[in-house]
Amino acid sequence: MPRVLVVGESWFTYTVHQKGFDAFHTAEYTEGGHVFLEALRSRGHEVKYVPAHEIATRVPDSADGFDAYDVVIISDVGANSFQLPPQTFGHSIPCPDRTELVRDFVEQGGGVLMIGGYLTFSGIDARARWGRTPLADALPVVMVDRDDRVELPAGAVAEVVADHAVVRGLERLWPALLGLNEVTVRPEASLLAECAGHPLLVVGGHGAGRSAAFTSDVAPHWAPPPFLEWEGYAELWDRLVRWLAGAEL
Repeated sequence: MPRVLVVGESWFTYTVHQKGFDAFHTAEYTEGGHVFLEALRSRGHEVKYVPAHEIATRVPDSADGFDAYDVVIISDVGANSFQLPPQTFGHSIPCPDRTELVRDFVEQGGGVLMIGGYLTFSGIDARARWGRTPLADALPVVMVDRDDRVELPAGAVAEVVADHAVVRGLERLWPALLGLNEVTVRPEASLLAECAGHPLLVVGGHGAGRSAAFTSDVAPHWAPPPFLEWEGYAELWDRLVRWLAGAEL
């Protein structure tokens, strides 16, 4: 089974509690991708998970380091975390650009999947910045250079729009999602599913490898409980990861 590196889907929350004259702070750490990770592991995939704040120390900083993986998945974490390790940002020491390493990994035959959220693709206030990185060339979509969030608070049902090995056998209509990132499909890529008239799942190739974009999230709030509990959830990710790794479906 494919060896998968999953990066992101974690965050720290700092809260101010105001009670009359007095105020105090609390902090909380959350990992939001546990349902997604369990879905992959339940299908036999060998998964290594790296939270967002550990990218500088645990994501490979050389091409050889990516030899341990067949597929790299980036979910809801911005390009700054890949391009600005503490050595570079704090001490002006040149370091490898991990976004370029992931692009090269795909060119040499690996697979990459970018999953949507407030800090992937362009993201909130365009802070994710993935469209300005070397990895952008390997993705099957073109990102807009602005805040790209499409909020769907009333929910919008996703729909399969193509016959492809990744979605073959899945239901045509999927549970409703509450938002996604706005992108356009590259001419040479394949649009497999839409949501509210926007690309949701797109696949393509780059060099000797394969790439995919899922523009909504795998965790709340854009992915609500009915989507996470959908019987096709694990099947979708299993098939997509195996396709990205070059396996026959």
